[in-house]
This record gives sequence, C-alpha cells and structure tokens, in this order.
Amino acid sequence: MPIDCIFCRIIAGTAPASVVHEDALTLAFMDLRQANPGHVLVVPKSHVSDIRFLDPATGTALMQALGRLTRAVDRAFPQQGLSLWHSIGEAAFQEVPHLHFHVHPRQPGDGLLRIYPEPPTIADQATRDRLAVRVRDALASERDNTP
Repeated sequence: MPIDCIFCRIIAGTAPASVVHEDALTLAFMDLRQANPGHVLVVPKSHVSDIRFLDPATGTALMQALGRLTRAVDRAFPQQGLSLWHSIGEAAFQEVPHLHFHVHPRQPGDGLLRIYPEPPTIADQATRDRLAVRVRDALASERDNTP
C-alpha cells in the first residue's frame, strides 16, 4: 500500500475516518465533504488506481458493498435521488488515485455533478454504429490477450 495514499492510510488505520462498513475486501466511510448529508465512499482495501485494474474477486465484493451502502444511504438520509460515480484520471476530476465509488444523496437543484455544460449533439445511428465497432473490437482484443 502506498504510504502517500490517504485511502490506504485509512484502510491501515493510520488516518482517521468515520467507517460505516468493512469486510475482507472493502471499506466504506463518510466523505470529508458533505454537500448533502450522507455522502459515502466505498473503496477496495487493495490499492487499485481505478476500475480498469480491478480483479474479479475484489470487483464482486466492491459491487456487493456498493449495493448495500446505496440501500443504507437511501434509508438513512432524506433525498430525492442518489448519484453513484467513479472518476478515472485528472480530466475526470479523480482526486485520489485509489479506486473509489461515491454514494451521494441528491436534492433537486443541488447543482452537483452537472454532466453536460451544454446540451450535447445527438449522434445519428451510423455514428453510434461506428463507435460500437470500436468498443467491440477493443473487447475482442482484450479477450484475445487474456491468458
């Protein structure tokens, strides 16, 4: 575990956190920022920078924990919706390079997580089909390179 990773330090118990869930592979704790009360982070205990490097066993445990935590936040905090998100890299505003999912209660007009700064262009079917080929080719390439 990298010593400079705040989440690894929380997992090791050397940094403070308000832990709400722990199992063999995952940990969940309250985010420092509570724009809406109930903002929880769910992380794997192993240091993985993002979902692209997640092993299947940890991924399964992480999704099970994420489902449990989402249901718990839904019951525990008044909200009109929930956002779940994981960012990869600086351009996506990933602040801590340790895989984490946010469970964030939402209220109408809270201004959080605006997805599009302007209405996006709607791609036509031919464009979507061309883009789909690229993703399918990448999936096939991964399958061909898996031992």
